[in-house]
Amino acid sequence: MRPTPLVTAVPHPREPVRIPWLKTRLIGGTIFVSILIFDMVYGLDNIGSGTEKADTPSIAEQDSLLKRESGINSNSPMRLRMEALIKQHQKLIVQELEKLDGSKFRIDKWERPNGGGGISCVLQDGKVFEKAGVNTSIVYGNLPRQAIAKMRVNHKALDPDVDSLEFFAAGLSLVLHPHNPMAPTVHLNYRYFETANADGTSNAWWYGGGCDLTPCYLFDEDAIHFHKTIKEACDKHDKAYYPRFKNWCDKYFSNKHRGETRGVGGIFFDDLDETEKDQEQLFSFISDGLKAFLPSYMPIIEKRKDMPYGEKEKQWQQLRRGRYVEFNLVHDRGTSFGLNTPGSRVESILMSLPLTARWQYMHEPEKGSREERLLNVLKAPREWL
Repeated sequence: MRPTPLVTAVPHPREPVRIPWLKTRLIGGTIFVSILIFDMVYGLDNIGSGTEKADTPSIAEQDSLLKRESGINSNSPMRLRMEALIKQHQKLIVQELEKLDGSKFRIDKWERPNGGGGISCVLQDGKVFEKAGVNTSIVYGNLPRQAIAKMRVNHKALDPDVDSLEFFAAGLSLVLHPHNPMAPTVHLNYRYFETANADGTSNAWWYGGGCDLTPCYLFDEDAIHFHKTIKEACDKHDKAYYPRFKNWCDKYFSNKHRGETRGVGGIFFDDLDETEKDQEQLFSFISDGLKAFLPSYMPIIEKRKDMPYGEKEKQWQQLRRGRYVEFNLVHDRGTSFGLNTPGSRVESILMSLPLTARWQYMHEPEKGSREERLLNVLKAPREWL
């Protein structure tokens, strides 16, 4: 797909690679695998093309009318409530990160011609963060019969007897890459997907998401705090959630070709629908997951952002970021299929990549070093609580 490589070999041992910054508008990260990969997986030529029946208002038009007439409240369709939720948390997270960094995010708003749009908030070369993105995306479109049939493998509620269904997807995605090697990278994504009947009522729906921590230098207390905060949010809804989703996270965010996880984990889940819990219960779980982000990460970044470090620590950070790039380009489903989807927004898909990274031939950390200790933990994920 790419005519030239994103990154090249480091020409000098003390010179990190700069990953080119694409200055066009960003949309919401690799927000939702079910959207980014539809065209590739299902062969959709008309997804999101506004092919709704002319005599019936689309769900995008119905939702727009509802927002104008009634606003968004607890009685609104889940589509609108999820849109409001992710925008609320995007604004709050950006405000807190700007206070911490002392720099302003670049904020780009975009719209889709057939309904929906997004807000992309990106900070680059800040005082604390080398690169940070906090993006929301709202997508409306149509699923043809072929796509519906294939999606029913995981979602039996989908009506198999219709020729097409309108869909809605909403997601918040963020990735923060700090300057200081002692401060960890963090990733978060929460999303909602729904297919709708012609009258705007829900046909099928599900949630996905999670968050995970990727340190270059391991501070056990940071990993414990991060996991403890997430577990508390999970336990409010189901005591089985944290161990189940923690294990899912360790397995998903894994550089299998390296035999190591990307970081020290967190939680990850997908396809949570009515077979799991009712819609209100899952919406509440998603809400609490988003609320837990700032308490889980801000104490860590505030503690580590000004710690002293030298050239050795910076070089190790560049190597670890290279592994981050490897996961996103080799194993992440959203990135892989997104880059192979005609007309995809490359800037959006690659938002999660760090600004700089490094690959050093046959590098091995010193025996007994902090670098080796991190690598040993990544090769055998541990229980932090």
